[in-house]
Amino acid sequence: MSAWAKDQGVEGHALISFMGDPSGELTRALDLVLDHPGPVSVLGGPRCKRFAMYVEDQVVKVLRVSEAPDDPAGDSNPEASLAESMIEAIKGLHGVKSEL
Repeated sequence: MSAWAKDQGVEGHALISFMGDPSGELTRALDLVLDHPGPVSVLGGPRCKRFAMYVEDQVVKVLRVSEAPDDPAGDSNPEASLAESMIEAIKGLHGVKSEL
């Protein structure tokens, strides 16, 4: 995970944490298992869906999953879980007016 953080330019960032889930325990608990036969046939599986989560004081405040019935892996439309979408959702939680 540290190599990914380094590649993304956020290694050691105080507000961003990269975490792995090698056993899939968290993925199952969040009901975010990607077990659609299409992606699984290419990636192996089961995998974790493409998502982003904002947590405050151990409470999930925003959970965005990039998926659609015709795009279970979120490859064609990942915007829901990208930084811009998360920033807007977090601003909305705190009553900050959107500038986008």
